[in-house]
Amino acid sequence: MQLGMIGLGRMGGNMVRRLMKSGHDCVVFDHSEDSVKKLTAEGAVGARSLDEFVAKLTKPRAVWVMVPSGEATESTVDELAGRMEPGDTIIDGGNSYYKDDVRRSKPLQGQGIHYLDVGTSGGVWGLDRGYCMMIGGPKEAFDRLDPIFRALAPGKGSIDPTPGRGHRDGHAEEGYLYCGPSGAGHFVKMVHNGIEYGLMQAYAEGFDIFRNANSKDLDEGLRYDLDVADIAEVWRRGSVVGSWLLDLTSMALAENPTLSNYSGFVQDSGEGRWTVQAAIEEAVPADVLTSALYTRFRSRQTHTFAEKVLSAMRQKFGGHVERATGG
Repeated sequence: MQLGMIGLGRMGGNMVRRLMKSGHDCVVFDHSEDSVKKLTAEGAVGARSLDEFVAKLTKPRAVWVMVPSGEATESTVDELAGRMEPGDTIIDGGNSYYKDDVRRSKPLQGQGIHYLDVGTSGGVWGLDRGYCMMIGGPKEAFDRLDPIFRALAPGKGSIDPTPGRGHRDGHAEEGYLYCGPSGAGHFVKMVHNGIEYGLMQAYAEGFDIFRNANSKDLDEGLRYDLDVADIAEVWRRGSVVGSWLLDLTSMALAENPTLSNYSGFVQDSGEGRWTVQAAIEEAVPADVLTSALYTRFRSRQTHTFAEKVLSAMRQKFGGHVERATGG
């Protein structure tokens, strides 16, 4: 199939490369001419303007928008809507707020343009590992673009089917899922990221306890000089707390056990706040997720080893470089 990609940053560019490896044709556009040139050299069709970009797409067009959430996404979708026709599809693959998806989808539906919201997880590793996708919007648009999602997804790989699943949706076993109408995809991804905050916080606090196990405030017979890098490594092998986040933590600790190259300043990208807000609106207790979000707020004032672990995980899976601060 053919897909247009707007936004060739850490994820967008690699998504194009993964699609081309599977035989799909990609038309690309970005405000960075260098980014467009790189992918053109690798086989993509480049465009130097939005008009040229849309003109190079075959009808019915499909355009994936992979730019920062908020105003950048809003303006891009608006500009595309003025250039596209009934039967075309706009895909927002960033971390947009699900309520914005619902709002944006309504006028597009009136124009006969399909709008899909795709929560995308995979970070800077997606080119090789694939991207886990949670998708909302018109089911017919999802079905038509299934080959695109299948190519981007990780696939079944070596993971055994879950016992007892029976004949449930096979897409989930491939690493992508149609979640429901507009906003459903980003709603599921939003909660995914809220859970991510909690998991990261649990690891971070645990390793902070290890780091301080030789504190002079403890009785001498109860002090332990623990190798945090080795603990992370052994937990990766058969432990019930093993995960990809632990893999990345182990990698960071192996590179620098003190994590002195991280400030401990931990940013939040919005989804954690939205998850807590959704919990409030649904009157659902979310103690761990809320606490993890507040810890990120506090990290911008004082820094602990736990915050350095959090910062290291964010850099490893998403390429996020935290702002350097004192403290």
